Amino acid sequence: MNQNNIRKNQNWTIPNLLSVLRILVIAPFAYFFLHDQLLWAVVMLAFSGLSDLFDGMIARKFNQITELGKMLDPLADKLTQGTIAICLAVKHPLLIPILAIFVLKELGMLIGGCILLKKKKRPCAAQWYGKVATFMFYISAVIIVVMEGVFHLYTTTATIVAYVLLGITAAFMIYAMVRYFQIFLQLLHSDDPKDGLDINKEIKATKK
Repeated sequence: MNQNNIRKNQNWTIPNLLSVLRILVIAPFAYFFLHDQLLWAVVMLAFSGLSDLFDGMIARKFNQITELGKMLDPLADKLTQGTIAICLAVKHPLLIPILAIFVLKELGMLIGGCILLKKKKRPCAAQWYGKVATFMFYISAVIIVVMEGVFHLYTTTATIVAYVLLGITAAFMIYAMVRYFQIFLQLLHSDDPKDGLDINKEIKATKK
């Protein structure tokens, strides 16, 4: 096997495939959810959440961290969370505050990433607190959908549970947003060569 094939095969890892699968299940989730096929929607959501939880663990444990994976993982997260938040907000207005926090967090990270790339700095990879915030987002969404959409629970207890879940999720999202902003500032002012990124050189290196 020549060197070019080895470089290409390095991207065919289990974590990267899981990230691709997370992107592929977005459309089925939206279809099932918006057509009130909630059981299948929850199955899609559960698969997406579990794969998101385990892909990073597998990548670190088996040394399968790749540059492609660093881009695919947050892309899959953002596309999935955005789709879920919009779908849920359409049918469950209670989730609109979480959607607002999500948009603020992701917009901030997008702007920060663009600034770092312009400054030829390497954007930060996903951190544990970001993963926890994402996981809580999934858990809250599933529970609220099951309570309101499947069992039609609109009692005071169900409402309290929903607000507690949303509060915890919002807290994790805000914490993740603050921590990512701190990392952004560190990277922006870093002189360490490992934090540098020249996209043209990276592309040329992968073609060698």
